[in-house]
Amino acid sequence: MATEPAALGGLLNINKPPAMTSRDVVNCVVRVLRERFPKPIKLPKAGHAGTLDPMATGVLIVGVGAGVRLVPYLHQQSKVYEATFRFGQSSVSGDLETPLVDHPDPPRLERQAIEAAAAKLIGQITQIPPAHSAVKINGRRAYQFAHRGIEVEVPSRVVQIDEIVLRRYEYPEIELSIRCGTGTYIRTLGIDLAKLCGTTAVMTQLVRTAIGDFSLADAIELDQLAAESLEDQLQPLAKGVSHLTQLQLAEAQIQPLVNGIKLHVEAVEPQIADEAAVLDGAGKLRAIVQRRGNQWCPYRVLG
Repeated sequence: MATEPAALGGLLNINKPPAMTSRDVVNCVVRVLRERFPKPIKLPKAGHAGTLDPMATGVLIVGVGAGVRLVPYLHQQSKVYEATFRFGQSSVSGDLETPLVDHPDPPRLERQAIEAAAAKLIGQITQIPPAHSAVKINGRRAYQFAHRGIEVEVPSRVVQIDEIVLRRYEYPEIELSIRCGTGTYIRTLGIDLAKLCGTTAVMTQLVRTAIGDFSLADAIELDQLAAESLEDQLQPLAKGVSHLTQLQLAEAQIQPLVNGIKLHVEAVEPQIADEAAVLDGAGKLRAIVQRRGNQWCPYRVLG
């Protein structure tokens, strides 16, 4: 029996190709959805979690149907990147999008000096996103101002850097593996690293290899998306909230939550967390609840 549009929900783990925006990828998903559900049927919603620049590749999660409602939770999960930088050069955009400038007599750094500088960037740090970025200023993307030659002040932000590993160093190139929180600008991180080493850098390649439990090894290629296999390609909603406390409840306990009725904490094992994912016996995500006092209150009901 064919799946109805309202019942279709999940998360697509797509390997974003280069030279495409994240929105371009969503548009491809929408076209497949339209092929799966021809007009006049109303399509399930689709939206991505975590923007990747056009030059970047790798894991891009696209929520479909109820999966769109989990985008904020995907933003909470750590991300892993493999990035390549070239010392001794700079550009306005911080990458290869704009012309490169060679700096005279850049220092030839020792590996130990780079690793020592990287250690100083672990933890919560303040970044100023590049002018050629998707951060919004007065309702518009920063890059829209930059492309028109308009200078604007890009507000700083605090981001979390969990790990920086120097994978390869063959001067002037370095390859870094970076595990960080949402909102981190990797090219800015590489430029800041170069500054600590007394030089400059541009990012020449960026691959996102993981978001939470979603890895590049499990990602599908964009040209593999197909209307006839879409249900099989969707990852379960529960995978998008694996970082939350998990409450596996009986159907008799889930139904009141689904109907908007609060559940006393005593009805389940007491939890320290303020938010939890409610799973049924089959491991299907049914709701996200928030704790208020001694009650679990339905926050997002997913069926």
